[in-house]
Amino acid sequence: MPLISPSRRLRRTPFSEGVEAAGVKAYTVYNHMLLPTVFESVEEDYRHLKEAVQVWDVAVERQVELRGPDAARLMQMLTPRDLRGMLPGRCFYVPIVDETGGMLNDPVAVKLAEDRWWISIADSDLLYWVKGIANGYRLDVLVDEPDISPLAVQGPKADELMGRVFGDAVRDVRFFRFGWFEFQGRSLVVARSGYSKQGGFEIYVDGSDIGMPLWNALMEAGRDLDVRAGCPNGIERVEGGLLSYGNDMNDDNTPHECGLGRFCDTQTAIGCMGRDALLRVAKEGPNQQVRAIDISGAKVPGCDRVWPLMAGDKRVGQVTSAAWSPDFNTNVAIGMVKMTHWDQGTALRVETTDGPRDAVVRETFWA
Repeated sequence: MPLISPSRRLRRTPFSEGVEAAGVKAYTVYNHMLLPTVFESVEEDYRHLKEAVQVWDVAVERQVELRGPDAARLMQMLTPRDLRGMLPGRCFYVPIVDETGGMLNDPVAVKLAEDRWWISIADSDLLYWVKGIANGYRLDVLVDEPDISPLAVQGPKADELMGRVFGDAVRDVRFFRFGWFEFQGRSLVVARSGYSKQGGFEIYVDGSDIGMPLWNALMEAGRDLDVRAGCPNGIERVEGGLLSYGNDMNDDNTPHECGLGRFCDTQTAIGCMGRDALLRVAKEGPNQQVRAIDISGAKVPGCDRVWPLMAGDKRVGQVTSAAWSPDFNTNVAIGMVKMTHWDQGTALRVETTDGPRDAVVRETFWA
């Protein structure tokens, strides 16, 4: 396979030294940075994630910082989720939409204070959209990308490892909440969150200079826990129905099509840019929606392009992510399916790069 040529446009992270020492085998490009995708193998990394604890370089989850008197107003303009009751110390999963209601990103909003927010983004140049809104509406707010690089600790032994490095109080952080914890004299935001269903934390590392000291401290403290470098795992995320922006959805899709309607308070989220469009969508309902898809047969190849979903000779959707699941002994997949064929148990055919396969629509994801 062709290699990626390094350049200053493709940024390394504060943890790249540790990732390379751990024997990373593959990267992808995400927010113009290197994101590890494989260490031992996708299957071995999957098994270890479910049994032990991993440290993930997810510095690619760049932060868009909003700071100033109009920060909260701007944040509400970006999302149909009603943020009025959100207190400092909370993290909210928020669909970000444009004026048509199309998805621009699905980040986590971190409320540090009324006048200071971080938007922890998926893969897109959201910074420029936010700057455009702020300047177009002449809001009193500074929008920038701070030197904040998330480091995730994921897996069933994550609490034990984090307690050893940050103290036992970190164990008390509740899901999608955060606290401030000290490391080498610096106060860091630590949230109970992460891009897996195995549980764990995300550490918002403030300053690139302490990236490797923290990486090394976690690795040293977790030796007897079988800690390893890891990364978001393609099998585990599809099992859990964790969507990937740019793969499973884009700006052609509304939150309702992506199964994110529960995060849309369109009636009360006054000020959201796409509110009028989403009010119509909420009233009429989507004509297609994300579904879990069970694909029969042997292990499918990697889904690096859209696979058409067919009912007879009629295309009724597409598979956007797929993987063989060792735990569920089937090919698990995420697809966007038209309403005429999205009911549980509907039999379809998926046109994979290895040829056609029988497929069935599921009511829920596997994990």
